[in-house]
Amino acid sequence: MKRRVQQKLSIIIIGTGFGGIGMAIQLKQAGYTNLTLLEKAPKAGGTWRDNTYPGAACDVQSHLYSYSFEPKHDWSRKFAPQPEIQGYIEHCIAKYDLQPHIRFNQAVTGASYDDADNSWTVTTESGESYNAKVLITATGQLNRPAVPAIPGVESFKGRTFHSATWDHNFDLSGKRVAVIGTGASAIQFVPAIVPDVEKLDLYQRSAAWVVPKSDRLFSRSEQTLFKKVPLWDRFYRALIYVKNESRALAFTRFSKLLDVVARQAIKEAEAHVTDPSKLKRIIPDYQIGCKRILISNDWYPAIDQPNLDLITEGISHVDETGIVTTGGHHRPADALIFATGFRASEYLSPITITGRDGVSLNDVWSEGAKAFKGIAVNGFPNLFMLYGPNTNLAHNSILYMLESQFRYVISALDALVKYPNSAMDVREDRQTRYCSVVQKGLDGTVWDSGCHSWYLDDHGRNTALWPGFTFSYRFATRSVDTADYTFITPDPGN
Repeated sequence: MKRRVQQKLSIIIIGTGFGGIGMAIQLKQAGYTNLTLLEKAPKAGGTWRDNTYPGAACDVQSHLYSYSFEPKHDWSRKFAPQPEIQGYIEHCIAKYDLQPHIRFNQAVTGASYDDADNSWTVTTESGESYNAKVLITATGQLNRPAVPAIPGVESFKGRTFHSATWDHNFDLSGKRVAVIGTGASAIQFVPAIVPDVEKLDLYQRSAAWVVPKSDRLFSRSEQTLFKKVPLWDRFYRALIYVKNESRALAFTRFSKLLDVVARQAIKEAEAHVTDPSKLKRIIPDYQIGCKRILISNDWYPAIDQPNLDLITEGISHVDETGIVTTGGHHRPADALIFATGFRASEYLSPITITGRDGVSLNDVWSEGAKAFKGIAVNGFPNLFMLYGPNTNLAHNSILYMLESQFRYVISALDALVKYPNSAMDVREDRQTRYCSVVQKGLDGTVWDSGCHSWYLDDHGRNTALWPGFTFSYRFATRSVDTADYTFITPDPGN
């Protein structure tokens, strides 16, 4: 993007993961340099800063899980490990000189819109207050660990932690470890720790569909080729994109195609899990794709290890020395690790956001999160969300969606600067119509096949996923249509 005339519009961005950092880079290059990024932690990185558990890695190919405007040619492998992704984010911050714009250790507690001058005031835990005309949230969907309310957990005398807050000071070697959950995090860290622990009890509520991960190291010659021939780097990225994008057909229109993937998963399980009892319980009983399909080459071999017990009984309670199942069995443990995912449907929590006329976003979303194009909410002028409701994916890279949103937000700001001191509020009728189309698009998809997943909120509504191709979302967000918005002038009387 070509650098344009510097704009004075003041902007606050909450979060410094891929969304916040990418948005800031694009804003600076578009001439919007009056930026402040608020970060709750002492360093940037978002989910890749937080999730440092053994084996943490991306399940989207490295060349596609990076900004199109900042290619990295020397990825070590096809699916990058966590430290490398974190390093990439820090590289982007340094290259584009974002450090002066970031305020660390500023956990945002509230944001309120002032009708009198069309501005946002953001407050933090430390008592700081920030003011800007535009507020952009980039808090992500996977930033608040979900910990189930199991009776007696507080009485446990051993070590307890969530996979997203891994305790690296606790040595698991020779310990009896209880892992609760078999989702995306457990798929990665269980194989990494099972060789070291004395005993691992894996508590599974429902099995996951797991298929092979086509991962490997990149050779030095491949890395050189990516660097010396940028066109090849772009072509390789495009090939990945097309391959991933084709999977949308199976998820949204032709779910029978996923039966082939299910047979592959079952074949892998049968090849590696020799215990008939474990094999029977590790194969899911729901339609493949209804929950997130996971990729791993070492999950089934880990399940087969003699020191791993697969527990499918429910948990009654926890006592001082271990877990008691609903069948009355007491299973001792030295450590309790929650691999129970995130509170993905609670967008922007625990921040209290107040819009026009003192209306709370929590009240507006009391029956589920809704947003126009996953970005704007009626009644909250000049508030733009990245990675908002129904913009997550089950088949491709979220960074492609984020870059679509970057462009849309900049287009909106370009429209805004033409009306000094005004604010743009998405029209309720446009928002309602858009959200209705999205929900209709989710009907009949594989995610609508009856399982309970984190894609669904407490009302059973899918507020997470985009129900189609990513290029259709990019087309829908190619530029702002000002007819979708009402431009508001300041109301000093308010």
